[in-house]
Amino acid sequence: MSFTKYLLAGALFLALPAVAAESTADKSADKPAEQSASTLKANLRRLGFDFSSTTVKNARIYQNSPVSQFNADSQTVIKGVFDGALEYDRSNLNWTNSLLMEYGKTKLKPVNGPDTTNESADQILFTSEYTHKLWSHNGLDFGPFVSAGYQTEFTESQDAPRTKIIRGKAGVKLFNGTILKDLYVAGVYEYDMTYPEHVSKSAGEVGWRAEYTLREGVQFSTDGYYRDYFSYSHYIAEDLEYDLKATARMDVILMNNLTFGPYVSYRQGKSRVADKKASNTQIGVSLTYKNLYDIF
Repeated sequence: MSFTKYLLAGALFLALPAVAAESTADKSADKPAEQSASTLKANLRRLGFDFSSTTVKNARIYQNSPVSQFNADSQTVIKGVFDGALEYDRSNLNWTNSLLMEYGKTKLKPVNGPDTTNESADQILFTSEYTHKLWSHNGLDFGPFVSAGYQTEFTESQDAPRTKIIRGKAGVKLFNGTILKDLYVAGVYEYDMTYPEHVSKSAGEVGWRAEYTLREGVQFSTDGYYRDYFSYSHYIAEDLEYDLKATARMDVILMNNLTFGPYVSYRQGKSRVADKKASNTQIGVSLTYKNLYDIF
């Protein structure tokens, strides 16, 4: 559990500058949220297209060349992402229904051997979350929250069944800041129907989402979570002991709400049967559209 403590401390450390920045915007003392008109907004957080490609010609002829760029394998990585939410906000509560979908493929053309295609991303996640605002302080809201969600995939891979998980969370969070959008600590319950024998799991989780404008037209954002499992109804070797996911991106406005920029994504985990952790690092560029629509 020491790794959990380090991750929690790290998340709080990363959030401190954001909290400090929020405090400069509002010097008001702690106070209960005041009554105000309710709002309903459609938040298109990200409609993105990630792409990277390496094309090598005549690699077979140059397979003994000392220049690695001439004998490398050709590959193409394409991923599409949709991240949107319907947000109902009132002085004392926030209710958000969000949908995250991402799908990506990697096509590899090795120098010797047949072409291969693998999924690099496949996820559908629907979440409904209710947060009660207890008080506001220095531009941030604070309160308890509960959420329920369902996670699955578009396709079933050849080596594993399709993910099917019902997940519930309850905890406390800081949210709605100009920079710090979410920082939470929660208990997690999962009912995993992926395998024929269903599994109930319990975990602790810390997560974050933040946005910071470096200068006009350039925005840095980061989001992620760390989930540590501590109980299972029974043993499934492939179940994870912990799951860490973090993403950071730089978005430069091309026109209106269309942005372009680099990103890095990191995922790490360890199954119950393995003696070593698994990890996946992606570095690339993305073309993204985002917008916020006022419904009322």
